Amino acid sequence: MPSSRRSRRRKPVSEINVVPYIDVMLVLLVIFMITAPMLTQGVDVELPNANAAPIQNDESDVLIASVDRDGNYFIDIGGKQSAISLDDLKSRVKKVLAQNPRLPILVRGDKNVSYGQVVGLMVALQSAGAPNVGLVTEPE
Repeated sequence: MPSSRRSRRRKPVSEINVVPYIDVMLVLLVIFMITAPMLTQGVDVELPNANAAPIQNDESDVLIASVDRDGNYFIDIGGKQSAISLDDLKSRVKKVLAQNPRLPILVRGDKNVSYGQVVGLMVALQSAGAPNVGLVTEPE
């Protein structure tokens, strides 16, 4: 009988039961799915005032796109400025960036123009292929 007892002995199970880990993972996923939209809704923030040092660039080495208080769009390439439509601005910027893809692009917006028009200008510049766009402000 002792030999039959030895053969009936169970081998130890060397597998890890992952079901509890999956349960914990799913609970964490649900928590993150619920809290993530709450984090991106917006927070009231008072930004500090600061005097920033101006960027040192030649006027001929920068493209400036502007919106005046009446909502007219302008493009300034190397000191030559002209009023154009948003579609014309986009096509000109695309042509300039095809020749010089590293050209810095700055946006000037009148303080009385709506925020939506400045954002529209920035979207047009981005769709024209501008990788980075800077904002021009007046020093304090």
